[in-house]
Amino acid sequence: MRTALVIGTGLIGTSAALALAGRGVTVHLADHDPEQARTAAALGAGTDEAPEGPVDLAIVAAPPAHVAGVLADAMRRGAARGYVDVASVKGGPRRELEGLGIDLSSYIGTHPMSGREKSGPLAASGDLFEGRPWVLTPTRDTDTEVLNLALELVSHCRAVPVVMDADAHDRAVALVSHMPHLVSSMVAARLEHAEEAAVRLCGQGIRDVTRIAGSDPGMWIDILSANPGPVADLLTDVAGDLEETVRALRALQSADEAKRGEGASGIEDMLRRGNAGQVRVPGKHGSAPRVYEVVAVLIDDQPGQLARIFADAGRAGINIEDVRIEHATGQQAGLVQLMVEPSAAPVLAASLRERGWAIRQ
Repeated sequence: MRTALVIGTGLIGTSAALALAGRGVTVHLADHDPEQARTAAALGAGTDEAPEGPVDLAIVAAPPAHVAGVLADAMRRGAARGYVDVASVKGGPRRELEGLGIDLSSYIGTHPMSGREKSGPLAASGDLFEGRPWVLTPTRDTDTEVLNLALELVSHCRAVPVVMDADAHDRAVALVSHMPHLVSSMVAARLEHAEEAAVRLCGQGIRDVTRIAGSDPGMWIDILSANPGPVADLLTDVAGDLEETVRALRALQSADEAKRGEGASGIEDMLRRGNAGQVRVPGKHGSAPRVYEVVAVLIDDQPGQLARIFADAGRAGINIEDVRIEHATGQQAGLVQLMVEPSAAPVLAASLRERGWAIRQ
């Protein structure tokens, strides 16, 4: 691939353009808002000047509701040899294109499984997709050349290609992305009118659950409008679990010992099912989940503290597998939780103590 046209210079489009430009591809940028394309160009993602002729690959990074229309326009005017889109749903846009009578041999639907809570070109990064799955949904009609161009795009973005059926993809993202986003928003909505004294007690648990609720509502309306059925089916199942959980909790309030036992059993069953599902979430680098030991370090909220901890861990010869930070309420301090292999935890704790760090048991 020598040339590309990115149509839609938001977070995903600009990030892909930055990655391609960084690998020597000549990237042309287009957007319904010319100012946004100019911003992406100023960031080094390419040029906002139109290409003189067909490019090798056109990448449509428009909202799902507009993908088919943008693709159809680009394909009718012969903008490229191959076409992909990066929308978060795949079955609907393809069926729309089929309904428009478009020859789809030069098209393949794709979806990079990466993003941020922020949107727009200023939030973009050339390494946004590095190490992340990038779904490709070819059909028997897809030209081999187009599939190869899509694979080259994924390679330039340092992502990991995953081939799926389009409708299977839509059911999968409903489960692992769209439904969790709505549930996160529902939990976060409980905080909107909560008493300030209660909100000040927020810890890492509520931060983890509500983090994705900070995303742009307009963007999510576009996404959910393109995949409502599978998401509604999943929420129906969640609603059933909620009803059962509420009944179990009410039973725990009963004066009847047998009913309290039934309530406790119901809650335990739900928690155990949650355990069973959680262990299926892929771990580091997509491998099977691992159990790590936590070494908790108290730190002051000052520049360079994290860098010092990581440097000291490196001097001890310990690899930090993961890290979490919990900020203290009302204090300029926090707790850094360093996750390491169980055998490395005592070594790391002892080494950090020797270097003056306060370790919480």
